[in-house]
Amino acid sequence: KQKLFGLVTLNILMQNLFVNDVGDKFPLVMVHGFLGSSIMWEPQIQDLKDNYRIFAPDLPGFGYSNKVEPCNSINSMARSILDMIDQRGIGKFHLLGHSMGGMIVQEMTKLAGNKVEKLICYGTGPRGNMPERFETIDQSRERLKTDGLIDTAHRIAKTWFVKEDKADHFDLCLKAGKLTSLKAADAALEAMKNWSGLENLKNIKNKTLIIWGDKDRAYNRNQVDTLNENIIDSNLIIFEGCSHNVHLENPQKFNKTVSDFLQ
Repeated sequence: KQKLFGLVTLNILMQNLFVNDVGDKFPLVMVHGFLGSSIMWEPQIQDLKDNYRIFAPDLPGFGYSNKVEPCNSINSMARSILDMIDQRGIGKFHLLGHSMGGMIVQEMTKLAGNKVEKLICYGTGPRGNMPERFETIDQSRERLKTDGLIDTAHRIAKTWFVKEDKADHFDLCLKAGKLTSLKAADAALEAMKNWSGLENLKNIKNKTLIIWGDKDRAYNRNQVDTLNENIIDSNLIIFEGCSHNVHLENPQKFNKTVSDFLQ
C-alpha cells in the first residue's frame, strides 16, 4: 500500500483505476468532474471518513488513472465506476457527483438506481451541452488544442472560484488538472457535449439533494431548477457567494450539509 495526503489508497497497476478507499462505515461514492481527480475531495475525505467508507475514484484518464484508456461517453464513465464498485463487493451506497461527475451519477442511477441509497447532484445539471457556460464545449475543445493542457487547466480552474486562482485549495484543482491526459480531457468534453439526462429525471426515485453555488459560471440556475422540478424526491440548497467549487470554497458548511442529508 502507499500513502496519498495521509489516506490509505490502493496500489494500482497501469490499466486499473486509482481509487481512494478509506473508512469502514456505509459507503459514500464521490465522483469528480472535468479536469478533476480524487485529490479535490481532500477536505471531504478528511472530515467524513470516520462516518462513511469513502470511495473516491479517479476517472479513466484523470488523476492517477491517467494511464488508463479514457472514455468518450458519460455512459461508459458510469459503467467503469459501477464495475469497480461491483468488484469490491459493495451493495448499496450513497452517491455524490460534482459537475461532469454529476452527469455521471445521474447515469449511474439510471443503470443501477436500486443500489443508490441517497443521491447528491452537486454543481451540475441534466444537459451536457450547458447553456450560458463561460464558454461553449466546442470553444473549450479548440482552446485545449491550441493552449495545451496546463494553460487550459489553470484557465478553467479559475472559473470555479469566486477568488479565481487566489482561492484556498486552488492548488488542488491545478494539480488535478495537470495530471489529466490530453486525450482524456478532449474525450470528456466530447462526452459531455453528446449527453443529455433530461428524459431520465422523472425516473430517478432516490431521495436527492441538489447543491449549487449562486456564482457558478458553468451551470446556471435553470439547470439546477430543472433537476429539482423533475426529480420526484429532491431538495435544492443554494450556497450564496460561491462559484462552481462550493466544496472547496466553503468546505465546513458543505460537509455539514452533506452529513445532515445522508443522516
